[in-house]
Amino acid sequence: MALFDRIRKEWFIIGIVLVITFAKLEPSVGVKGGPLKPEVTITYIAVSVIFFNSGLSLKTEELTSALMHVRLHLFVQTFTLAFFPVAVWLILKLLALTSINQWLLKGLQTVGCMPPPVSSAVILTKAVGGNEAAAIFNSAFGSFLGIIVTPLLLLMFLGSSSSVPFSSIFSQLFMTVVVPLIVGQVCRRFIKDWLERRKPPFGAVSSCVLLMIIYTTFCDTFSNPGIDLDRLSLVLVVFIIFSIQLSFMLLTFLFTTRKKSGFTPADTVAIMFCSTHKSLTLGIPMLKIVFEGYEHLSLISVPLLIYHPAQILLGSILVPTIKSWMVTRHRAVKLTNLQPI
Repeated sequence: MALFDRIRKEWFIIGIVLVITFAKLEPSVGVKGGPLKPEVTITYIAVSVIFFNSGLSLKTEELTSALMHVRLHLFVQTFTLAFFPVAVWLILKLLALTSINQWLLKGLQTVGCMPPPVSSAVILTKAVGGNEAAAIFNSAFGSFLGIIVTPLLLLMFLGSSSSVPFSSIFSQLFMTVVVPLIVGQVCRRFIKDWLERRKPPFGAVSSCVLLMIIYTTFCDTFSNPGIDLDRLSLVLVVFIIFSIQLSFMLLTFLFTTRKKSGFTPADTVAIMFCSTHKSLTLGIPMLKIVFEGYEHLSLISVPLLIYHPAQILLGSILVPTIKSWMVTRHRAVKLTNLQPI
């Protein structure tokens, strides 16, 4: 029973392993022109479904309470979409001197360019008792901002395949990302009460569609015999990802806990998770659009596929420690307030 519960809890991570395995065994099913017709079903329909689903599930009304905390929002968005990609770019300048697979290194750069996720940062902030409203706002606002900023960052740091002109990328982004997102939000206004009562499994739907996208991406890889990935590069990338996450979480913690920072312990928790987490749900479809037809697309996607479970695993491990720190800080504040002037 415990094993079944564990599988049910980690079904998405297991799903990623399974779809990559199936893609390896029979890549012809999901390649362009194959039975699944990914050039239509994935490129347009699946991506549109994910963003329509995001628009439908996003509780816009919950964000208004967090709207006025401008300094916090500015810190998170600047760290996520400016400092993070530039810092990774500098790290990769050093790593380029090593023997690590260059396409995996490019994949690390794509991770740096991604917006924050809508779910994991909020869930972990809530679990610790941090500023959940601020986490919701920054995850949602970062996702909207990422639709414009992330493709620009990807094109700036990595360039695009010559077969996909700049104008085509943004017209496709508009039709498959922006329009479904807006339509989802409009639909939500009319069926909000029903959604609140029934609570549809939005996360599960997006995750299932995402597994389809991952499957077809790796079908393209394994159908190309020229691509080879050495295990040492993969192990080193996993180590680098965990190191980046820990270092950046520590950096945000140190900066926001200074006396003059003006942030509360609850704010610090939200900032730590929102600033360092990256969205797989938004990231993979964007990579699919920006690097459509790129023969190394799946290798570029690998670091983001690793980063997603790594951020959840690391966050979950740190929850008790951060919770204990928050309790200690609250007690210290109470004692200070009780002392006679």
